[in-house]
Amino acid sequence: MKKVDHIGIVVRNLETSISFYQEVLDLKLKARVPHTNGVIQLAFLGYEGSDETEIELIQGYSDTLPSEATIHHFAITVDDIEEEYARIQSLENVELIDEEIVTLPNGYRYFYIYGPEKEWIEFFQR
Repeated sequence: MKKVDHIGIVVRNLETSISFYQEVLDLKLKARVPHTNGVIQLAFLGYEGSDETEIELIQGYSDTLPSEATIHHFAITVDDIEEEYARIQSLENVELIDEEIVTLPNGYRYFYIYGPEKEWIEFFQR
């Protein structure tokens, strides 16, 4: 594991959120990715540094959002997603959320586990 890769924020309107983060925070849109499920849309924003922690905006995850922002997950960069998946599967005290590694159309690969308070932690390979 190398770094915190991104923080995922669930949003109601992807276009509005992208505009806000670009105009107010001067973040740059680095990638837009449709999820393989055909419903969720993702946008990754950041500053110019290639080794930074990015913001991932997630539209379509849930129709019932609270009035406050919802942080969906944080992601840890890994070099070998298969190796990490096998390592996590071998641990007795870790609960997997995903039953397999997910591959997005742009080649990003990931899986989620639960933390001790049921927070979502993503293992992520670009």
